[in-house]
Amino acid sequence: MTARIGVVTFPGSLDDRDTQRAIRLAGAEPVALWHKDKDLKQVDAVVLCGGFSYGDYLRAGAIARFSPVMESVIAQAKSGLPVLGICNGFQILTEAHLLPGGMLGNDHLHFICRDQKLRVENADTAWTADYSAGQEIHIPLKNMDGRYVADQYTLDKLEAEGRVAFRYLDFNPNGSLNDIAGITNEAGNVVGLMPHPEHAVEPLIGTGRTDGLPFFTSILKKLVNA
Repeated sequence: MTARIGVVTFPGSLDDRDTQRAIRLAGAEPVALWHKDKDLKQVDAVVLCGGFSYGDYLRAGAIARFSPVMESVIAQAKSGLPVLGICNGFQILTEAHLLPGGMLGNDHLHFICRDQKLRVENADTAWTADYSAGQEIHIPLKNMDGRYVADQYTLDKLEAEGRVAFRYLDFNPNGSLNDIAGITNEAGNVVGLMPHPEHAVEPLIGTGRTDGLPFFTSILKKLVNA
């Protein structure tokens, strides 16, 4: 049976179609989920895609966190449902307290769009198993509020438990503490990152590489072997 991966669309989402295409290229079936609908349609995993949900009013991800669909996502994530948050999706996951810390405006106060070099720090999550720890990859980055922050206790805990999933290399594009580009929860089923792997799945577009595809093949293998 083909794995079914839901992609949530909020008002202001930009990358839902790109994410659906990446899921399809990996060999799974993308399932469109609407922000007002609590029904997750029995999907095997969920992706919260990039964009500017609700115009980033109040704070990026702050309103989307209270969407009806998020009630189901939060409850099922706590029960083990794999959830990936990309850019705005990462912001929503922190606002929903599925991941610790928070996101602030870039330290240079400008929107940034660039190909970003990353190092894979944790290859043991549901979304990163097709990478190797220490592997260096290039993933497109585009954000205004991408600066990851947390108190020192949380940062120390993330580092000690190996829960930093990705780290910026060569250049910190937004002032994120500890060069953190992405993190995971304790169970490894919830991952959030600011760069956009769905834009690096075909040689013709994005970085010209396919460094983002393993996100989607990782979860597919996880689901098939579950």
